[in-house]
Amino acid sequence: MRLLRNVRGLSVVVTTLIILVVSVLLATVVTFYAINVVTTRVQDEYLQITQLCVWCTSDGNASAAFTITNTGGRDVVVEQITVRGRKCDPDYIYYWKLNSTQTLPNELKWIANETYLEGNYTGSNFDKLGSKSLILPSGARMVVYIFHLDHISTTDIGVTVSLVVFTANAQYHKETNIKAAS
Repeated sequence: MRLLRNVRGLSVVVTTLIILVVSVLLATVVTFYAINVVTTRVQDEYLQITQLCVWCTSDGNASAAFTITNTGGRDVVVEQITVRGRKCDPDYIYYWKLNSTQTLPNELKWIANETYLEGNYTGSNFDKLGSKSLILPSGARMVVYIFHLDHISTTDIGVTVSLVVFTANAQYHKETNIKAAS
């Protein structure tokens, strides 16, 4: 009979501590599981910008060219391209998506204007961006030319200029010096 009267339980403090520890451990396990699921199943985007060249002629006509490769695991939509902080007009952006048998040119050539694009690269098929979306599938490569960069003049030759490619998830930045076009 004495045993039944002397039954003691856990104190309120110990009970509260046990509940807190269990809930924190459970939340930690759920968080690690969610992070593992997201990181193993989501593929990242990554663009590699190479061969960036910006030219300016003696009369102040500036243009730029670069190659871009999607080395990430998912397709990318290029939303905007800026040169020296100014958005490039899509009507003056021309691109050539290379197929699997074509190779990137060793060096990009200065081209006076968009009418001379096709004859400078064998097998090229340049398209005008205009109002279209610039989609670069995973593993794809392309050459991009931008004409009529009015905010670059002959006084800028030798100055460093930046090019930024904007996608939905990231910004890809590259710098080069402005060259004199011949």
